[in-house]
Amino acid sequence: MVYTTSAIVLKQTRYRDTSLIVQAFTKKFGLQSYLVNGALRPKAKIRASVLQPMHLVDITATHRAQQNLHRVSEAQAAPVFHSIPYDIRKSTVAIFLNEILYKCLRHQAADESLFDFVYHAVSWLDATDEMPAGFHLHFLMRLTRFLGFHPTAQRTGQPYFDLYEGVFSAHRPAHPMFVEEPYAAHLSRLASAPMETTQALHLPAAERRELLHKIVLFYQLHVDGLGEIKSLPILEELLA
Repeated sequence: MVYTTSAIVLKQTRYRDTSLIVQAFTKKFGLQSYLVNGALRPKAKIRASVLQPMHLVDITATHRAQQNLHRVSEAQAAPVFHSIPYDIRKSTVAIFLNEILYKCLRHQAADESLFDFVYHAVSWLDATDEMPAGFHLHFLMRLTRFLGFHPTAQRTGQPYFDLYEGVFSAHRPAHPMFVEEPYAAHLSRLASAPMETTQALHLPAAERRELLHKIVLFYQLHVDGLGEIKSLPILEELLA
């Protein structure tokens, strides 16, 4: 059957001389792999530039339940990016978040709520005039809701956040994997506030850096095989 679905590109790999294999998280089918014939030719019908990681596209492809690789007949940007590819701060954040998503969604089935969250967050980032300094922090904490380890709500008198358990606590954990105030309150706010409030998060660069390290550690503790995030040092250098 031929289907059209919205998709978020996660990875492209060269196949033979002129083709690509693209891995994308789709709204209808979850994570899928697609063969795009001739994408690297000068006059390609579907250009490789449309299928860059973290780009939002509509893909028309032949889907067969017993196949792991599907053939694409059409792919177009939806929407066309106006700022992410041309803003070094936005593009670096997109590369970092793409690496996290690729490692978290390796076996992801269809999940429209998760898809819509990522799709709208990336669309919002492209549309906003300036790169919000805390966007990546906000995105990662909100993403945990869909990955199954979203923090519990912080209550008065709970100055600690246990990274192992994913809970706020009144007592200091017996292990070193925790966050304390003021960072615990920052995490609570990031995990619950709407995306549009990202620009109101005014934190010094040193505090954002510390939060980023703790959030990445939180992911490493809860996502099997996440491992090292290679784009993290580049992001830190740019946003310092």
